[in-house]
Amino acid sequence: MSPERPVPVAKLTVVTLGVSDMRRSITFYEALGFARRMRATGEEVAFFETGGAVLALYPWSRLAEDAALADQPRPQGFRGMTLAWNCASEQDVDAVLAFAVAQGATLLKSAHRTDYGGYSGYFTDLDGHPWEVVVAPGIEVGADRRVHLPD
Repeated sequence: MSPERPVPVAKLTVVTLGVSDMRRSITFYEALGFARRMRATGEEVAFFETGGAVLALYPWSRLAEDAALADQPRPQGFRGMTLAWNCASEQDVDAVLAFAVAQGATLLKSAHRTDYGGYSGYFTDLDGHPWEVVVAPGIEVGADRRVHLPD
């Protein structure tokens, strides 16, 4: 009889995005206001504080190789995931979308009222990674920039 192993605690710690041009993407995410940390990594990999999990940037082809996935063809359509930037108000959603576009993002969908009572819009970063900018009922964004969910 083997001893029981403890169940790991589930947690999301880092989201890594494959990017085509590290310097350009680092500049973009810094312009959005994400604080870069561990700058000693240069342009090999970039880490940003997000108020929760860490956002990392890594060269697309090297990330695909590291994950043992094909680098080509690169997806042009929906990739099966979005990132989210939760806001405290509809005005914040509008401001974040306009700011992201001013920094070089592409507006995918203008802010609008959602069928679940929220307000959201979408932009893509320089490599087409989609971001939802949203205020959602029942989801609070605290002064600590973290999302607080009810039980």
